[in-house]
This record gives sequence, structure tokens and C-alpha cells, in this order.
Amino acid sequence: VQFVESGGGLVQPGGSLRLSCAASGFTFRSYAMGWYRQAPGRGRELVTRIHSAGGTTNYADSVKGRFTISRDNAKQTVYLQMNSLKPEDTAVYYCNAVSSVSDYAFYSWGNGTLVTVSS
Repeated sequence: VQFVESGGGLVQPGGSLRLSCAASGFTFRSYAMGWYRQAPGRGRELVTRIHSAGGTTNYADSVKGRFTISRDNAKQTVYLQMNSLKPEDTAVYYCNAVSSVSDYAFYSWGNGTLVTVSS
């Protein structure tokens, strides 16, 4: 199983970024997919989840209304559109197959992609 995250970078507060995660090695379409993040000195947290058919999404309160998750099952890719970014969004972002009812991640982590929000 492999996850390759991309699209991170340095952005000013209020800016936008679009992250991508290419997944392989498992039946992508059968799993809910999640984006997690780990800020400096903090634990990894689930930010958002999209269920296997793509119709249902969940968001942490901290990103609701600003972030949008989507997926392309044909490309085995999940995306995270991040708007109105804040300094507290600074973190390494990871994707993984995730439980539909908890923040449990099924597989080992990829390298993640670093998002830095700073002026």
C-alpha cells in the first residue's frame, strides 16, 4: 500500500491550496478516505473524511466551511481543496484509508505534504 501526497507549500493567510493523494495497493473504491494533519509538537488529527461512494463527507469543526474533500475512484486519488487558510492550518498533511465511524487509519503513512501558512 502506498500513499503519495502532493500540493503543499507556503501560502499567505487567506490563501488557497489544493492537495492531492495518489493511493495504490488496495481496493481504493471500497474505503472511506481521510485527510489527516500533524502540526509541530502535536498529534496527528483527522481533518476530513469522504465515504467510499463519495456522497458523504465529514469535517472537523476547525476546517468546516473552508476545506472540501473529493475523490476520483477511477484515478485512485483523493483531493483536499483548502481555502481561507489560517496560520493554525500549518501542518504536514497525510491521507489514508479511514474507518467510516472513527479516526482509525488502516495503513502505514506516506511522507505527507507540508503546508505552511505564514505572511
